[in-house]
Parts: sequence; C-alpha cells; structure tokens
Amino acid sequence: MNIFDMTIYELHSALKDKQLSSVEATTAMLERIKSVEPQVGSFITVTAAGALAAATAADRQIAAGECTLLTGIPLAIKDIFLTEGVLTTCGSRILENFVPPYSATSWKKLEGRGAVLLGKLNQDEFAMGSSNESSAYGITRNPWDTSCIPGGSSGGSAAAVAAGEAIATLGTDTGGSIRQPASHCGCVGLKPTYGRVSRYGVIAYASSLDQVGPLTRDVADCAAMLGVIAGHDPMDSTSVDTPVPDYAASLTKGVKGLKIGLPKEYFIAGLDPDVQRAMDAAIETYRRLGAEFVDISLPHTDYAVATYYLIATAEASSNLARYDGVRFGHRADADCLLDMYNKSRSEGFGVEVKRRIMLGTYALSSGYYDAYYVKAQKVRTLIMNDFMATFANVDIMLTPVAPTPAFKIGEKVNDPLQMYLSDIFTIPVNLAGTCAMSLPAGFSNSGLPIGLQLIGKPFDEETVLRAGYAFEQATEWHLRKATI
Repeated sequence: MNIFDMTIYELHSALKDKQLSSVEATTAMLERIKSVEPQVGSFITVTAAGALAAATAADRQIAAGECTLLTGIPLAIKDIFLTEGVLTTCGSRILENFVPPYSATSWKKLEGRGAVLLGKLNQDEFAMGSSNESSAYGITRNPWDTSCIPGGSSGGSAAAVAAGEAIATLGTDTGGSIRQPASHCGCVGLKPTYGRVSRYGVIAYASSLDQVGPLTRDVADCAAMLGVIAGHDPMDSTSVDTPVPDYAASLTKGVKGLKIGLPKEYFIAGLDPDVQRAMDAAIETYRRLGAEFVDISLPHTDYAVATYYLIATAEASSNLARYDGVRFGHRADADCLLDMYNKSRSEGFGVEVKRRIMLGTYALSSGYYDAYYVKAQKVRTLIMNDFMATFANVDIMLTPVAPTPAFKIGEKVNDPLQMYLSDIFTIPVNLAGTCAMSLPAGFSNSGLPIGLQLIGKPFDEETVLRAGYAFEQATEWHLRKATI
C-alpha cells in the first residue's frame, strides 16, 4: 500500500512496528504533494523543512517507546489556523505577509501528540465560499475530476485527503464548510457541536457559527482526530466544559434499534437523481443493520439560508473591521489615514468578502438592525427549537449533504444566490449549533462522490460516529480512491 493511501491507524501501526520511519513517510508525502499540486492546488504553504524536523523528533519518540497514535503522522491544516512562525493568510491578500506569534489550540493539541505539519491548506477567502474559487491564491480542484470544484470553504482540506497529500486534515465549518467539501471529495468530515472544540487561534468569520473539525479517510480516523482536539479551553469563552467521551471505544456498538429521523424538507423535488439514489440506498443499508426510521419535519428549514446570510455577514462585518492596514496585514500607500483605510481594504479583500461585509454592515446599520439582524436571530431560535423538539423522538437524522454532486469550476461564480444554495442542507445545523458528519455514500453517473449527512444531538458526536462507522463497515464507498 502507498503511504499516501494509508489511514492514521495503518500508518501508526507501520511506524510502531518499524516498517518505516516518520521521516520516510513525511518525505514520501512531500514528494506526493510536489507531484499532484500542479493539478490540485490544495496548499498555500508547504512547510517541508519544519515537517522533516518534526518527523525526526517523532522518530526519536517512537524509538524511546513514547509513541501516541498521532506521533509522526503527516497532517495538514486549513490556512485559517494560526501557526507560530508559519505564514497564515486565510486565503486573503490582506494577510499575505502575516506570520502569527502563537498557534491555534486545536493545532497545538495535535502537535503535542507528535503530529507532523506538512503545511497550510487553500480555502475560500476568510472561509466565505462554497467552491474554493474565492481564494486569493488560486482555485483548488477536485481530485476526482479536476474540472470540478472540491467544495468550500475547506476545499483544500478535503482535496488534500482525497489526493493523498495528507493523512488527515483540519478544517472549519461555518455553514457547511467541512461537510460539503468532504461530500464532494469522497472523504469523512465532521462538524462538532458548537463549543466542543476550541476556536482560539482560528481567524474568525462568524463567531457564533464557526467550528473546527477533522477531515479524514474513514470514520475511525475522524473519531481519533476529534478525541484529540475536543475539550474545554479557557482561552476560548465559547468553549464548553463538558466531558469528552472515548469516541473510538464506541464505534463498534452498531445501530440496531437506533431511531433515525428523515426530515421531509431535505428530500425535495429538486434533489439531483444521483443524490436521491444514494440516499435511498443508504436508508436501505441502515434498515438491514437494524435501525428504525421515523418521518419528521423541521418546519423552519426554508428560512435557514436567509437567516444564515444575515447573521453570518453581520458577524463578518464586525470581525473583519480589524483589518484596517494599521495593526497587521496589507497596508496600501496613501496620502492620508482615510485613504489608507480605503485602499488597504479595497486592495486586500476579494469580491466575495467585500460583498458579505457590505451585506452585514447594511443589516447592522441604524434603521435596519431590528428589521434584519434581530429578526434573523429570532428565526434562528425557531430553527434551533425545531431540532431540539425533533431530537426528543429520534437519535440522529439522515439527510443529503448537498443537493448535487460537485459542479464545474466557474459554473456558479457569477450567480451568488445559486452558490449560497449549495449549502441549503448544511446551514441549519450551524444555526442550531449541533453536530453533523458527512461520509461517502455513493457516486454519480459521472463518477463524482456523493456524501451522506448524519446529524446528531448537541454534544452527541459519539452516536453520529457510531452510526457512521456502522454504515462504513457495511459499504465500500470509502475504499475507492481518486486516480489523480
């Protein structure tokens, strides 16, 4: 087996048994990146020297018998995570020279377990996008079909896993930015409950919606990654102090008797036929495994996209106000302070980020705050209540991740509304603050991956992972590899 096709557990076993060293594995991954990057474009920054130094240190740990599951495992992370001493751009020209003085908690936890950082991954600028076409550092392409988008905003994170450029990755999910690219690239992606994973050191898009999560080759790896990054962090005021279960230990419990809800609002007439067939087959698989299905309704689903694009853009307007050319980031030459502000932001931000800043500023402006932002927060509460009421009767929900498989590059770039509707099935989960996972569930007639979404109760990632693992063991979709 090629190193770049291995899971975390497979590579860990090879490292522990001295079949190869972390330096050998890391060198192979760096060669793989060099080989496929011209076609895929997953990385903004490759940290080759730092990776080899970390791999050397990992080999010493392994030789001393101090090996954790992640010791010596080559990973990569979205360029939204601060990394001490390593360029961090968030996909934007306004941060093209920003080297942070500290690291995000989630990366520090992985690094503390001996993980090796291969580099920083491409993304939609400031995580604002559904296709990875808004990055200032070029588009990322889908390894299954390089004429198609990989999904966004964590498109680089999903494409890197699918193309064998990293064993696993980290992304962030504000409205579907882990699950949608995981679906389009045929890998596993988990958006944990809001507050489960620290956001400290993650560049903010929409602070009440952003959440950190893993993208991996299979569910077991996903559980392993979540087990490391989850937990309370006093540096993050939104981090929840609640126990972290042993996710890996619960994977094999099966789904017999599990009640799975099918929300009628997610199985709509416009659903792509290939996606519908994959969902029907997944439902039948779960029936054979002993799960019970319940028809349910989430009646305020139709308002989710509009609600999201008021709340998220309002928070983005506030969060991105700090990029003024004074404290850090791009500074334009200008004759006066006001011109410097205007030019720095005009030159530094891309079209989609400017669009969302303007939408959010308008929603927060005098005379419109109550009519738009406050009303959106009220509707958000109704959406959250829909989920909580439904979870009184079911254990998890099953839905599509996206209405279609990956679309062509450039297909929706001039139609923002159609682009925004790509996240119609993922956005409600972020508004409700609960957890959800995408996992491979089939392929379209043209050979593109299709993902299945499992939505869980707040802080019940354990059940979502268990249900995902049962499906994965009963199918072979996750075993298929992109041939790039």
